[in-house]
Amino acid sequence: MSSGYLIAALALATMGLAIGFTMWSKKRTEERLHKDAPKSSLAKDGPGPQPFR
Repeated sequence: MSSGYLIAALALATMGLAIGFTMWSKKRTEERLHKDAPKSSLAKDGPGPQPFR
């Protein structure tokens, strides 16, 4: 019976951590979109590909 509680607690903790990480990552991404962060060279408004030197 106690192993059922352990499995439920581990499942809830895992889901909580996954949701927390998702929210943190979303916040970081939205902040980066609003700043003058460097764009990818593949982005439409990026600096373009750099040739090998």
